[in-house]
Amino acid sequence: MEEICKRPGCSGKIVDGICEDCGRPPQGTSLLSNEAGTSKPVSTGSVSLASGTTSASSSLSGRSSASGRSGRSSSRLGSASTRSSLGAGFISLPPLPSMDPLKSLMAEAVVPERKRSCGSCGEMLHHEKGFCPMCGTEYSFVPTLKAGDVIGGQYEVRGAMAFGGLGWIYLGWDKTLQRWVVLKGLLNSKDEASAAAALAERQFLAAVKHPKIVGIYNFITEGSEGYIVMEYVGGKTLKELRQERGPLPVAEAIAYMHAILPAFGYLQHQGLVYCDFKPDNVMLEEGDVKLIDMGGVRRVDDVDGDIYGTKGYSAPEAGSSPSYSSDLYTVARTLAILIMDFKFQGAFEFTLPTPQEQPLFEKYDSLYRFLLRATHKDPDVRFQTADEMAGQLLGVLREVVAESGPPRPLESALFTGDVPVEPDEAQVEDETGPGDVTFSVPGVKPDALDSAANLLVAAAALAPNMRKATIEGVIRQHPESSEAKLRLAETYIADKSYADADRLLAQAASLDAFDWRVPWYQGISLASQAHWRDAASRFNAICSELPGELAPKLALALCAERAGDIDGASYLYDLISRTDPDYVSASLGLARCRKKSKNRAGIADALGRVSSKSSLYVHAQLTLARALLQPLPDPPGRDELARASEVIKALNIEGMARHRLAADLLISAVDRLTAKAIQPDASTRILDLPLEIKELRAGAEAQLRICARIARSADERLALVDEANRVRPRTLF
Repeated sequence: MEEICKRPGCSGKIVDGICEDCGRPPQGTSLLSNEAGTSKPVSTGSVSLASGTTSASSSLSGRSSASGRSGRSSSRLGSASTRSSLGAGFISLPPLPSMDPLKSLMAEAVVPERKRSCGSCGEMLHHEKGFCPMCGTEYSFVPTLKAGDVIGGQYEVRGAMAFGGLGWIYLGWDKTLQRWVVLKGLLNSKDEASAAAALAERQFLAAVKHPKIVGIYNFITEGSEGYIVMEYVGGKTLKELRQERGPLPVAEAIAYMHAILPAFGYLQHQGLVYCDFKPDNVMLEEGDVKLIDMGGVRRVDDVDGDIYGTKGYSAPEAGSSPSYSSDLYTVARTLAILIMDFKFQGAFEFTLPTPQEQPLFEKYDSLYRFLLRATHKDPDVRFQTADEMAGQLLGVLREVVAESGPPRPLESALFTGDVPVEPDEAQVEDETGPGDVTFSVPGVKPDALDSAANLLVAAAALAPNMRKATIEGVIRQHPESSEAKLRLAETYIADKSYADADRLLAQAASLDAFDWRVPWYQGISLASQAHWRDAASRFNAICSELPGELAPKLALALCAERAGDIDGASYLYDLISRTDPDYVSASLGLARCRKKSKNRAGIADALGRVSSKSSLYVHAQLTLARALLQPLPDPPGRDELARASEVIKALNIEGMARHRLAADLLISAVDRLTAKAIQPDASTRILDLPLEIKELRAGAEAQLRICARIARSADERLALVDEANRVRPRTLF
């Protein structure tokens, strides 16, 4: 009888323990022994592909957009060895206890009828054993081993644990080495010779040795079946955790996927593809995660072997040509399924919900961009290596954890650090437009693998006029070098020779159509010409290509600010500065945007993020004190005056800026007292003076006379003296 979902507002059909509509297990039931999406050979027929992308947002911040190009592999892999420090130590999780192996046994070793299908033609089967009515293939879903059987004279069977796409999985006891093992069926056939041949074909798995991958101990042929003997890993699978708790916290789910990616990097280096990754195949045990099922692993160049996959997880092309990128596709799909409920085996089998459909994506734009790229319909656009994917995922993770916790600075493998430029004093005091602020972004680190890398490093140390001629010589010597063309284009942009720069960037693009550095320098060139919207489109594409990097987000924010998209710029500046306070440009940019919105508290928050170790700390504190004194939108009150006093007193500087600011604070306090907006209070101190008109006037006069003594011109000196005379306490004489 068909089972219908009883969750509020849903009437979907329950298939494989998951509702086809809401994507969740039945309400009030425990499905820990069921499999959502039984592993079976993926159809090699043609499949209609959805794009998995959305159009760019109208906002110049570019939120919820997708890129159409792929980035070069370059990000470092940050992994952790224990669960308590998963995600490079960015989050902390309590350890999970190991399970009693005997508790993992099935109470009744029966395969549900809905999971019985012919391994040859896919026809659904209604009996436990017999012959397929469609193709005549003999089948059996009855376990061939029972408790007490001894395999290979060494492994005593204790019972069945599960039934997978390749057959039964048993718990065993190694009588020789006194340890628990798992016996994974490789073949269900009546042909003993075929069983032996299939087992021999899998011997390459014996060479797989990695701490994140279950150990392969032995290969045994027993009658008509072959078995891989594997390490027993106790604990819980991610599938069990997901079913028990529902959608997992985003940071936790990312940490699990980040921790398992080194296993995929290792398999890739061995020339192997995993094929059938899903939450069922990741075990959480004590302090780590581990890949536990190697039954579907195959050589990447294998053209004859069976291909296994699971609907909703497998890439569109995986049924005919599984690859490293299709493996990484399954990792991204698993991450998406861990963090949200959606019809991953139905309407969104090859796509993702939009931010409008999933608020989680609206909240975490970088995560959405990451998943869009990782699950793109075009394998060439996806991440190409596990290292590259892990590097970007770690960048996304630090953005997520910084939202509610301390910032997580991390050196980029692709970009140099922030290079903030201190604005002129006029830009602080006046309502100048953002276009007057210098466009300054991090530089791109050189590609150490480029053929001309060493020569270009040496050229970088030369004076600009000599550097250009030297790089031109490097290009003649190494015409295949993309790095040389990009660096020369960079010098042309600095010289405002934009046509020459465009020519070189086109040449670099012809060498590698997927090099993200080309649109990066195109964006720099366009920004240098004040073509803010065109530049923003380039940086927006790179944000989708490198979703874990902050530098493209900063470039996009600067363009958005100059083009008048203050909300979009504020969002990006806020994200960047919360994630990494060393990006001082983002904090200053956020303060500028909040000043436009007349948000005094917001300005104080933004400028308070600038570290005392930064070269612009004093500038930020001076700007903060000025902001506290401005009518944004109302004149300052007692709290703002006291806060400005604390800021000025903490400044370890002397000179015109400090004394002028001190005078402005005291004059502002006098004005508020005179207007009776605040009441005199001898206990409240402003620059160590009581909050009373006479004392504050005297203090302001003293500060202005100091300014007059250090004035740079006679006219300035006279103006300051006049102002001091006007503000001094009034007397009868």
